[in-house]
Amino acid sequence: MTQVIGEPDVTLAHEDLVLLRLLASGLPIDSVGRRMELSGRTVRRRTRAVCDHLGVSTPIEAVVWAARRRLI
Repeated sequence: MTQVIGEPDVTLAHEDLVLLRLLASGLPIDSVGRRMELSGRTVRRRTRAVCDHLGVSTPIEAVVWAARRRLI
């Protein structure tokens, strides 16, 4: 897990960061799934879980959150 300094309650697993990195590169959900060896449905579910965990509404907000903290 990666913990963000100054935000003690917010941690992301390495796989979550990989997911956000792939989404940030502009890959479609199915391509992200193939690279992570997951189904497209699982990618969507995990993306939603990351968004909920971070308290953001959209995947792009999650990507921006991670990018601003230099996690991706």
